[in-house]
Amino acid sequence: MEVYKGWIRRNKGFVRQLDSLVNNLTWFLPDEFAESEIGPEAVSSLVGMITTVNEYIIETTPTEVHTRCAGSSSIPLSLCLTLLKDLETSIEVVAEQLYGEKNKWNLIAISEVVKVCIRLVIFRKTGYKMLLQGGETENAENDSDSSCPQETKRRIDKPTGNEESGTTKTLHLQNSENLEGRAISALSSFGKNASMQQPQAIMEPPIKLVERPSLWTFLSEKGVPGGFFVTGEVLFIIRPLVYVLLMRKYGTRSWFPWCVSLAVDLIGNSIVSVALMCQHSGKNQQLQYCDSEKDELKRRRMLWALYLMRDPLFTKYTRQKLESTQRLVQTVPILGFVAEKLIEILIGVQTRFTYTSGS
Repeated sequence: MEVYKGWIRRNKGFVRQLDSLVNNLTWFLPDEFAESEIGPEAVSSLVGMITTVNEYIIETTPTEVHTRCAGSSSIPLSLCLTLLKDLETSIEVVAEQLYGEKNKWNLIAISEVVKVCIRLVIFRKTGYKMLLQGGETENAENDSDSSCPQETKRRIDKPTGNEESGTTKTLHLQNSENLEGRAISALSSFGKNASMQQPQAIMEPPIKLVERPSLWTFLSEKGVPGGFFVTGEVLFIIRPLVYVLLMRKYGTRSWFPWCVSLAVDLIGNSIVSVALMCQHSGKNQQLQYCDSEKDELKRRRMLWALYLMRDPLFTKYTRQKLESTQRLVQTVPILGFVAEKLIEILIGVQTRFTYTSGS
C-alpha cells in the first residue's frame, strides 16, 4: 500500500487527469453493458471510490513541516462517508432489482442510518463544529488546539524573560575579574551552543493531546446560541433519514414526506441563522462563524432547489414545465437538441433518490 501511495503522490498530476478521463468515459459504456442498470452504476461507483481514495492520498501527502505532527494512521470518518456516498446509488439500484420499488427503501434507510451515525460522531469529534459538505470536508478553521514544529521552534529559539536575565548575569560575570565567574560563563556558553546545534535531539516538541469539549461543556460556554446551533446541526444531519423513513411508509406520491422534509430543512436552517444573527448583533462573542461555515450555510440553502426534483412536486409540476419548454424550443436546430438531451438527463436523474436526496 505504501508503494501505491508513493506512486500516486509522485504522479499526482497524471493521476488526476486519468481519474477525470475515466469518469467521463463511464458516460460512453457499450450498449450491451448498459442494458442493465446495475452494471453502469457499479462501474461508476467503483471509479468514484478509486478517485476519492486517490485524491485523499494526494491531499494527505506528508511535508517536511508536518511530518512530525502526523496524526493517526486510521482511515478518517470523512473518507468513509465519501466512499459510502459513492456507493449508495449502486445500493439503491441493486435493492430495486432484488427487492422491488417498494422494498428498496429498507436498504436505503440502512445506508442513511449509517451516514447519520458517522456524521454525529464527526460532529462530536470536531468539538461540535459545523459539518462542511455534510461532513466530507474537515472543519479545521480557528483550531487553536493544533501545534506544528515551526511554532515549537519559535518557542525553543525565543528566549524567555528568565533566559534573558541569565544572559545578562553571564555578561556581568564575564566583565568581572572573578575566575569562578569566568568558568561558569564558559560552561553556560558551551551548553547554549550545544543546544542550538542539536535542538531536536535535546528538546522534542511535546505531543499535545486535543481534548474536545463535552456537549454540556459546549452548551455551558456558548449559551443559548450554542444550543440553537447544536439543534440546527442535528436537524440537518437527521433530515435525510426522516425523509427516507416517511417515503418508506407513505410512498413517493404522498405530499407528507416532502412537506416534513422541507419543514425540517427550514426550521434547522432558521435556528442556525438565529445563532449567526446573535454573533452579528454582538450578543454572543463565544460562538463565532468562520467564512467556510457561512459558505456552508449558503450551500445548504442552494440544496433546497432539489425539492423541485422530488416527487410528487416533480411529477405534478416540474416535469410538465420541462416538457413544455422542450416543445417550445424543439424547432430551434441546436438549442432544441441540447434542451431535449438535458431534460432527458434530468428525468433520468429524478428516478433515483440518491441523486436528489441532498444528503
